[in-house]
Amino acid sequence: MIAVVDYGAGNLRSISRALGSHGAEVVISSDPEIIGSAGAVVLPGVGNAGHAMETLDRLGLIEPLRDVARRGSPLVGICLGMQLLFGHQEEGGGSGLGFLPGRVRRLSGPVKVPHMGWNRSRVVRDGPYGDAGDERDYYFVHSYVVEPENPDDVVAETTYGETFPAIVAHDNVVGFQFHPEKSGAAGLALLSVIAAGSAGLGLSGLDFAALTSVVTGGTAIGAAGGAAGNPITP
Repeated sequence: MIAVVDYGAGNLRSISRALGSHGAEVVISSDPEIIGSAGAVVLPGVGNAGHAMETLDRLGLIEPLRDVARRGSPLVGICLGMQLLFGHQEEGGGSGLGFLPGRVRRLSGPVKVPHMGWNRSRVVRDGPYGDAGDERDYYFVHSYVVEPENPDDVVAETTYGETFPAIVAHDNVVGFQFHPEKSGAAGLALLSVIAAGSAGLGLSGLDFAALTSVVTGGTAIGAAGGAAGNPITP
């Protein structure tokens, strides 16, 4: 069972529907017991990091999330949820969950902030999310970026004013800076990895190409993020 954390910040139903399309049992919950016992947990999020952490604390969800991370079940942060996986948060000067070493700071460069729209992401480390060099487009909405202390935690990068992590992963703790539920077939393929991981298959041994083929009915995902040759909309 996959639990999508309901703490008042995130596109919960779209994420739930996308995960459920792979046959996974999905619940949206703010119950600490459900979160703590789930086979996988998705932490979505939009808005202010400080307010999000205060809400997680008030709902009693920080320790259950810590338990999930410790026992090795997939824990996936999306957008703000990915940023909360790290420690120091420039926004508000507070601290996130600290599951991954590093900090979160405001996006810099001569570009409009927030960053909103499709952007090309390039895999820099082989794994269940693609082979090094793979490029796909995902849909981003954010003003802050993560700076991991460990460069090996960076799975994919993107460039908007500056280059920053688009996907991070360390063992069972994973983060997507973009919104996979809004990113067409490429995003659905990523969520299929999480659905498979929630079934006890483990994340490290999963084959992204094979899962992509299942999601798209055997049609290759092109550089534009959707099935090759087919436009997609957010």
